[in-house]
Amino acid sequence: DLTRVCTFLIGREKSVRTYPEIGVADPHHPTSHHRQRPEQLAKLSKINTFHMQIFGRFLEKLRSTSDGDGSLLDQSAIIYGAGMGNSNAHDPLDLPIVLAGGGGGTIKGGRHVRLPEGTPLPNMHLTVLEKMGIPAERLGNSTGELSVLSDV
Repeated sequence: DLTRVCTFLIGREKSVRTYPEIGVADPHHPTSHHRQRPEQLAKLSKINTFHMQIFGRFLEKLRSTSDGDGSLLDQSAIIYGAGMGNSNAHDPLDLPIVLAGGGGGTIKGGRHVRLPEGTPLPNMHLTVLEKMGIPAERLGNSTGELSVLSDV
């Protein structure tokens, strides 16, 4: 019980895994280089929807598992997202990130937060570390913590 941290990987970037169960015969990575072609964007949307459905089922299992005064989801901080805002251009800005769970009462959920342009993703990681009782001054290119996560 020294730590309860895990990494759950749904899809590996360079994987050649295809998605016949959703009608996509192409791997994710080449599909993400869509060049704005409608048929590629449609495939990418199917793959992303499929991944989010898996993530949703995972969150539902956590929500339905009792832990202390709430659920396992209430006690967790789960980060899900992508390293590219526009995968076609390898653009690491405006990232689609979900921070789910209540962090044991330290994180306010149930809302959409749009951060100022140029906010480094490591600011969120730094804040989550602090919420987990792990103090750190910096992490990667962080510029500070995100006080908006602490509106509890």
